[in-house]
Amino acid sequence: MRGVEESAAPVADSSGAFDAFAQRERSALLAFAWSLTGSLPAAEELVQEALAAAWAAWDRVSGFDKPGAWARKVVANRAATRRRSAGREARALGRLGFRRVADKVDLPHGDAELWELVRALPARQAQVIALHCVDDRSVAEIAGLLDCTVGTVKTHLHRARVALAQALDLMGEEDER
Repeated sequence: MRGVEESAAPVADSSGAFDAFAQRERSALLAFAWSLTGSLPAAEELVQEALAAAWAAWDRVSGFDKPGAWARKVVANRAATRRRSAGREARALGRLGFRRVADKVDLPHGDAELWELVRALPARQAQVIALHCVDDRSVAEIAGLLDCTVGTVKTHLHRARVALAQALDLMGEEDER
């Protein structure tokens, strides 16, 4: 009879396919998660959750053409859930008269101001920007990852770029039209 710990995860295959998958995807997943959260500890936690979910479903996930895409979708969904929870928490603390101090972390990639602005975008726009810029995904790949149409991704990408350009004061009056 197998113990609880053994039955919670698939039997390890001799090729170490999951270990290879986790090593291959971890840094890209971390960059994606960081771009959505702005917090290295939160990003690491999201990656760990995604890899744990992949391990738990490895019998199914390993058969996918792109198991890394599945893991990115887990990261995106869980980051959105965290963002909603943080918003509810901040509103509740605001009603109580407290202010939450935001995490200040030196960002490993790019400009801190830009990524703060990206995180302030609507969740789907932030996800599209992160997948496009950090993970270097095409519009078609992003559509597949986020279960939406190519047109929807293009719309979110365009709106996010316009919002970022306006926030950074990069657009002239004629560009805003």
